[in-house]
Formats: sequence, structure tokens, C-alpha cells
Amino acid sequence: MKTVLITGANKGIGFETARQLAQLNYFVYLGSRNKEHGLEAVKTLNDIGITNVETVVIDVADINSVRQARQELETKISSLDILINNAGIAGDQPQDFATGDMENLRRVFDTNFFGTVQTTQEFLPLLKKSGRAAIINVSSEVGSIALRTETGRNTNRDKYNAYGSSKTALNAFTVMLANELHDTGIIVNSVTPGYTATDLNQFQGAKTPEQGAMPIVKLAIQSDPGITAKFFKDGGEAAW
Repeated sequence: MKTVLITGANKGIGFETARQLAQLNYFVYLGSRNKEHGLEAVKTLNDIGITNVETVVIDVADINSVRQARQELETKISSLDILINNAGIAGDQPQDFATGDMENLRRVFDTNFFGTVQTTQEFLPLLKKSGRAAIINVSSEVGSIALRTETGRNTNRDKYNAYGSSKTALNAFTVMLANELHDTGIIVNSVTPGYTATDLNQFQGAKTPEQGAMPIVKLAIQSDPGITAKFFKDGGEAAW
């Protein structure tokens, strides 16, 4: 049975990704900043007959928490097959760069970018012990430079400049890490769930968490060694 760690998996898209992968016979570790919330998520899955899940406490913005999570998993598994970097925050509004609060910007990057990088670094040794490992970074179309530079576009995505720029950085990390790991066999890709209704956006999205999880799950189960350094969405590749 393949093993998966999903950060931020006690609710929303992360939880749905965990549910769907567990139903496909993956053993899923649900990362949660709060132990009680993680245990509640596991109980919810247990109550519908899904038992191949456990929770692990991990706050991706806290390096000590990340290290403790890695040490805990090392006592349970000899290798990790898939790391899904899903944990993220939207940050406070407004997020305009002309006058926006720098502490807000730093908080967003601490979780969405630096948190992902340090989590990946900590779990790379376990991933390298897998015969066919994958790293999936959950990104967003609001981080797409191509979409941001389209003429005539003035949408709600402009409210999320801190969040969007953190996802742009995450996409760059995806490509650069994929190149670094090219000879290891570990693939690295970004994926956007699309505009999904979660507490990240005050439940304003057009997709349900179940629908938002689908492109992540699809990418996880294909794990084609020839497909790396890509950005995916529902229906194919997304524009960087």
C-alpha cells in the first residue's frame, strides 16, 4: 500500500483529497496543525468505513513542528511515496502591494512558500527511499503570471495579491526542484484545484471541496515519471 502525507488535511480540499486517496487504497497521513482537529477528521473517515488513515501534527510554518512530524513518521514507515503540500492561508485583506501590510505578506509566504520548502526538505530522505515518489504542490490560478497579464481582466483575483504571489513563488519552486531532482526519479508538479468553496475564501468558490480535490487525486495516482515540472488543472495543463 502506497503512503501519502497531505499537509492541511483536516478540512476542505486537503480532507477531500485524503478521503479520495484512502478510498483508492492509499495509506494517508492527514497533516493538521491541531491534534484534536486531526483526530476529528480521522474519526469522520473511520465512521464511513475508511480505516487506512492516521493524523500527524504538523505546522508547516514551524520548522520544529515539521521535524517532529518527520521523526514521528520515520517510526512508522520506511519510505514515503507521495507528499502533497496542501497547507495554505489566504491572508488578511486588503493585499495591495502599494500600501499593503508587510507582516501580512510575510505570514502568507511563511506558510504558503517557506512552509512548503522546509516541509519538502525534511521529507525528502523518506521520499528518496520510495521506488517512485512524487511531490505535489497545491497552487492556484491566481498565481499564474500568464493569467495576471491578460489584457482586459479585472476580477476578484486582484484582491489576493499576497496569496497569489506566494503561489507564483511556489510554482517557481516546483520547476526548480523538479530540475534538481531530475536524476532521483522523484517527480514534482503543481496543481490548482480551481475556485473551490472553502474557508480560505469564505466559501465563495464555484466548486465543492470534492470537485477541487479531483485534479490533485488524478495527479497523485498517475505519478508518471516522465511528467514533471508541470502545472495542472482540471482538463489538462494550466498556464504558468
